[in-house]
Amino acid sequence: MTFGPLVSGEWLAAHLDEVRVVDVRWYLDDRSGRAAFERGHIPGAVWLDIDADLSDDASPRQGRHPLPSPDRFAAALERAGIGPGQAVVAYDDAGGSIAARLWWLLHVLGEPVAVLDGGLDAWPGELSTSDGERPPVRRDRPPWPANRFVDAAQVAAALDTVIYDARTAERYARGDAAIDPRPGHVPGAQSAPWAGNLGPDGRFRPPGELRERFAAAADKPAIAYCGSGVTACHDLLAMEVAGIAGTALYPGSWSQWGADPARPAETS
Repeated sequence: MTFGPLVSGEWLAAHLDEVRVVDVRWYLDDRSGRAAFERGHIPGAVWLDIDADLSDDASPRQGRHPLPSPDRFAAALERAGIGPGQAVVAYDDAGGSIAARLWWLLHVLGEPVAVLDGGLDAWPGELSTSDGERPPVRRDRPPWPANRFVDAAQVAAALDTVIYDARTAERYARGDAAIDPRPGHVPGAQSAPWAGNLGPDGRFRPPGELRERFAAAADKPAIAYCGSGVTACHDLLAMEVAGIAGTALYPGSWSQWGADPARPAETS
């Protein structure tokens, strides 16, 4: 089975019984992703919560979506019936910008995982409202690989490294008072809004176009961040599609960096 990092709706329909499908819908405006799941989801899908399952508790010191502890993440996978080596397809209804978080966490652990390209709209079949039973599973708690995550001190000290900001260009330049702790971005970071990874059809651009978009990372390590460490994973997924290696996530992102007035900020 050729698998990942993206799959089409047609591929998923043909292989539905071979993968565990995970609905990762989440909304910044406080709509309920769980309620959206219950109204209709891909048959057999389970739902995981960005806040409770794929992040530790939020704080100004750690950011809005800190990296989950290995125990919290493994426990969430166990509840979802996702055993070690189980192929996973994650989806949302936001161009993969939320599903990419689950993709990254599983990908860096060497687990088989893909994102449904085009999200829920790409699913060619009917939706389900039933929450199927999941057999119990047990997982180990491996530590997160240190080379795939960086903290604020490592970002500040990064040399000969490309830093990408996945927020909108407006938030990169001036921030959003409703979301960001203050205006600006990490000094030296390049603006690479996650939505620019998608074509007009809402699917990821071809690998060649993504290689051009992230050309600065072709021969240098790359760090991606965003507001809280979620949509940055979309840039990391795009670089994976483009065949670019040596990437890392700054989980604290601007919600952590900008909350500390001692850390510098650029505005433009």
